[in-house]
Amino acid sequence: MHAPGAQALALAVPPRRGRVRAYLADRPVAMDWIVVAAALFLAVPLFAEYALHGNWWQFALLALQQAVLLGRRRSPWAVLVVTVAIDAALLYQSPNSSVMSAAIFFALYAVAASAPALIAFGAAVLASVPASAYYAFVYTPRGPAVPDNAHYVGLVAAVSVLLMDVLATGLGAWVRGTREHQAEIRAWAMRRAELASVQERNRIAREMHDVVAHSLTVMVALSDGAAKIAAKDPDRAQEVLGELSRTGRTALADMRRVLGVLREPAAGASLAPAPGTESLQSLVAGFRTAGLPAVLTLTGAAPPADPAFQLAVYRIVQESLTNALRYGRGVSRVEVELAREGGTVRVRVENDGAAADGAPPRLGTGGGIAGMRERAALYGGTLRAGPRPGGGWTVETELHWDEQHWAEGDA
Repeated sequence: MHAPGAQALALAVPPRRGRVRAYLADRPVAMDWIVVAAALFLAVPLFAEYALHGNWWQFALLALQQAVLLGRRRSPWAVLVVTVAIDAALLYQSPNSSVMSAAIFFALYAVAASAPALIAFGAAVLASVPASAYYAFVYTPRGPAVPDNAHYVGLVAAVSVLLMDVLATGLGAWVRGTREHQAEIRAWAMRRAELASVQERNRIAREMHDVVAHSLTVMVALSDGAAKIAAKDPDRAQEVLGELSRTGRTALADMRRVLGVLREPAAGASLAPAPGTESLQSLVAGFRTAGLPAVLTLTGAAPPADPAFQLAVYRIVQESLTNALRYGRGVSRVEVELAREGGTVRVRVENDGAAADGAPPRLGTGGGIAGMRERAALYGGTLRAGPRPGGGWTVETELHWDEQHWAEGDA
């Protein structure tokens, strides 16, 4: 991903959920009970009033109104109808009552979070009619402190009810829009990954052409030259044959690396490669823009400058981050660590998320992990991938680099 595009996308992506919101998002039942508890708390004055006056059927209706909020996620429209009906019944049974339940606000929020904004705001207006009509035409405040213009109080209350209902609906509509935007960003990232996979395979095809065309041309020329001078200058012929051997080993090593990439399933690919430390930083920044809270840590000397080696490191990090983006739920942190100690380069990618729907952590069909193991094996390394204690997933690998060994092209 290019830096300007990443910056522009970062401005459009909403902040990632914190730990509390992520925890509750993965536990909808707990969130439903919290909503009911909040509605009960706000209805305490009404419960007290009904209990003190012995209005037990109103008390029971009020309790039922709070309880039906448990179904707001599964049946938001039914919950809205029930809460509005109970609210109207409780208001109209006493013309001087000025207190109403807050349950209708939670019901309107649930409707707005699941329905298009136009429909949700229309529902808010209709849901406000019973209470607004009550305050505007039925409500008659009594008492010695009631002023002569008390009828205006009812009109103000009627408008206030409408505004509060619209406000609750607006909050729900904003949440729905945020969720849709995050889903669009995630879908964009996946489409980008698929497109980059095709582009990468085209690049590999060009690399194969360069390896075969260049190496074979040189090898044919060297072998022809060695054949012509073998009788006249045996020492020179031996030198040419040595160069021929080195060219062949180098071409074989390059082809093995390219073919190793070709064996990887297309679904495991992500952003187009650009080997090097700066490319890793751009890679992590791109996933962070798409919604994955990834952090890159570099320790020790820089990785070997060999492009194929850096491509292997890049691909392992890329595959690990792609799996975290696709299969992780509730991920609050992804740590990417790259460390070099002498000829050993260690890579660790760890996230603290859970698998979708509470299932055991997994990474698709496992083809991506097999591809990462092949890349590590090309450099005498090993790779370990599996669940981490406390939830999440860890990928750890070691790659070994011998300057003289790889300079000679001994694969």
